[in-house]
Amino acid sequence: MLNKEELLRKTNRGLDVFKHYIPGQWRIGRNFLNPLYEDKRASCNVFFDRKNGYYRIKDFGNDDFSGDCFFYAGKQNGLDCNNPKDFIEILQIINRDLSLHLNDDVLPVKTTLPRNLSSPKPEISAEPKKNKPYNIIQQNYTAKESSFWVQYGVTAEVLKAYKVISLKEYRSVNNEGKPFILQSSETEPLFGYIGKRCIKIYRPFSSIRFLYGGDIGESYCFGLEHLPAKGDTLFITGGEKDVLSLASHRFYAICFNSETANIPVTIIRRLSHRFKHIVLLYDVDKTGLESSIKHQQQLSEFSVRRLVLPLSGEKTDKDISDYFKAGNTREHFLKLFLEFLDTIYSETMAILKPCEIDFNNPPIKAEMIISINDVPLGTQGNLLGITGGEGTGKSNYVGCLITGAIRNANSTVDTLGTTIDTNNVNKAVLLYDTEQSEMQLYKNISNILRRGKQNTMVPCFKAYCLTSMSRKERLQAIIQSMDRFYYQYGGIHMVVIDGIADLVRGANDEAESIAVIDELYRLAGIYKTCIVCVLHFIPNGMKLRGHLGSELQRKAAAILSIERDENPQISVVKALKVRDGSPLDVPLIQFAWDKEIGMHAYLGEKSKEDKEKRKEIELIGIARNIFSKQRYCTYVDLCEQIQLLLDVKERTAKSYIKFMREKDIILKDPSNVSYFIIGHQ
Repeated sequence: MLNKEELLRKTNRGLDVFKHYIPGQWRIGRNFLNPLYEDKRASCNVFFDRKNGYYRIKDFGNDDFSGDCFFYAGKQNGLDCNNPKDFIEILQIINRDLSLHLNDDVLPVKTTLPRNLSSPKPEISAEPKKNKPYNIIQQNYTAKESSFWVQYGVTAEVLKAYKVISLKEYRSVNNEGKPFILQSSETEPLFGYIGKRCIKIYRPFSSIRFLYGGDIGESYCFGLEHLPAKGDTLFITGGEKDVLSLASHRFYAICFNSETANIPVTIIRRLSHRFKHIVLLYDVDKTGLESSIKHQQQLSEFSVRRLVLPLSGEKTDKDISDYFKAGNTREHFLKLFLEFLDTIYSETMAILKPCEIDFNNPPIKAEMIISINDVPLGTQGNLLGITGGEGTGKSNYVGCLITGAIRNANSTVDTLGTTIDTNNVNKAVLLYDTEQSEMQLYKNISNILRRGKQNTMVPCFKAYCLTSMSRKERLQAIIQSMDRFYYQYGGIHMVVIDGIADLVRGANDEAESIAVIDELYRLAGIYKTCIVCVLHFIPNGMKLRGHLGSELQRKAAAILSIERDENPQISVVKALKVRDGSPLDVPLIQFAWDKEIGMHAYLGEKSKEDKEKRKEIELIGIARNIFSKQRYCTYVDLCEQIQLLLDVKERTAKSYIKFMREKDIILKDPSNVSYFIIGHQ
């Protein structure tokens, strides 16, 4: 079980935690530099707290950095051990980083251990190797030394930035403590990578290529301090020369002490938040390939990937420095990395390929199925939304659309001022009703056939009453039956879903609403048909209510609202949205019940004055909506808000602003011509 006491027991009362997280060689009770901050005096040590029975760290220079192993692990990961949630996460991090394999179920913990705990005998660590003292004599780069770096593309600016120096002499001691001196020569130059408390000597042409002076620590990471706060790709290479070569070609890179060195998980976790890709770019020899595979597996939780260079693996042809030395440029490597991404995203790119727009081969223009005065409302592959309140005539208007779709090619029928493309090849016409009873649906179908002057049911017309099904079953039935009829009738001309709100648990359920509209939009595209979605809502001005209404308005090619006129006997068809053009410029269609023919009949368009009046009323409402939240508004902001509220294009929004100014709905502020104030209170 993962809790404080069990973790202390498994880590030698916390000592193993300090050993894991504190880099370098240190001893219990001996002062060292605190790695938690830029410590300049060695006044920090780890000791056994006999009173509490576990190890602690004490910083005499800054007591804010003193505490137990949980405090230290928390500081390393930006967590507060006094916060209960953070403390649980600290336990889990230690359990994972030290591979303790404790159960992840976390028990409630106390912040201190009982004082009567018997104090176990402290584990005394072995005498660590002492830091190697060293002295260096620096010199300017010789022409030959500069040419060594130039062949890999490494510039003098990068060498200076990364603190890579040329050495005339290096003095230190060997493992037995005996002093030695190395001097630079033309055949064996000396370079130094300067660290905070150490130096790493690089001798490219010597039998022993690397030496270390000072305290290099366990978390040595070259190039870390040169990384940006955010970046696209970070390469982890096998050595410093590779980091310098990549940096000179404007790529971000770091390396650890060697390809086989342990990569600290804490560093990768932090970097994974800063970079989109972290890629292992090791040598392509046996050691490099095996190490990159091992590290990729160890760091799989951070999606660390592995790029293998197209090199032979020979001594002079195995790493990224050799790649650039061979004449490859930044552009060559970018192309190689792009091919690498193609392998990662191969499935996604294959799926995207058919979706790519080929400008030289434009797509086939979608056929217009439903229109008013040549304004397209319902087209192949799109949704058409129809909304309105109770008793406004929605079902009768929808019935006339179906009549137009199943009528005989040579017959003339009243489709209430709406043009419906003739279904000459008898594709399927489908009606799914989720609200009305079977008897009411039967009456509606009778009216549809009578309007179309047909005495019998048209074979390609299928109507279903789905009221007895659950909401989930309804959508599944629609999806599967559409697929069946698509193949049976060689296509689907039109689909009407009378009551799409009954396909979701609630019209304000955002996730379900988006899912249903996305699925219907997908089906319209697959079967190249128009799906008419009837939503029994009273719109709020030019907008539909609820998440379902908002999502339908966003995806549909057009939205029509059926409303009662000032004369309640007359119904009016208003456009709330049209994808191409302004909805306020679409004619207002009128229809009403005709006793003589026993059905609704078309009464023509409303007058131009009525259309202008409607436009003015709607735009007054929009202006009030905008200026209720702010007194002034710039032209650009006003234009953007109108586009957002009405879902129209910029040119339409600008025409609305012009109309509102002409009608004194909005006024220019005399003190600043770029602002507007509302003129109607």
